[in-house]
Amino acid sequence: MDDGFRIRDIDPASETEVDLVARRMRQTLVEVEGEETGTALYTMQWLRDRVRWHLDPANTTGRVFLAVGPGGRVLGHAIVRIEADDSGRRFGLFSTLFVDPASRKQAVGTRLLRHGEGWMASHALPEAATWTSSTNAKLIGLCGKHGYAITARHVHEVTGTVMVRLAKPLE
Repeated sequence: MDDGFRIRDIDPASETEVDLVARRMRQTLVEVEGEETGTALYTMQWLRDRVRWHLDPANTTGRVFLAVGPGGRVLGHAIVRIEADDSGRRFGLFSTLFVDPASRKQAVGTRLLRHGEGWMASHALPEAATWTSSTNAKLIGLCGKHGYAITARHVHEVTGTVMVRLAKPLE
């Protein structure tokens, strides 16, 4: 499919790419939680370290995918990893999925979602899931369009935000 962009792994040696993903993680928090809460939750250094955490096999089995457009412009990213629930059942988790506002409504989010699901399926994971604020209409809408349903809710202990778990079987 040629829609003007490709998906590739982040370059773990590129401080520029790690920093961009961390800044966009912050941008997601601000979009969903508002400026004050979104910037107070995590420092930029913590967010950079979190991106790197996903790249270290000693920490987790995960990947950071970038949607890259013309001229190398990063249009969005997805961070995925293998998780396990309390019973030990493994599943694929979208830790973060972000599309630059100028690139929304151009299939970037859909392609990142599908690419992450493909990676999860290649690890024989039975389910794909993500957690988000119940007010994150963009992500809830994108996931709902692709077969995800709300499977759990809880209140975030720090922000008081109602969080929802979106999930779908990968079989």
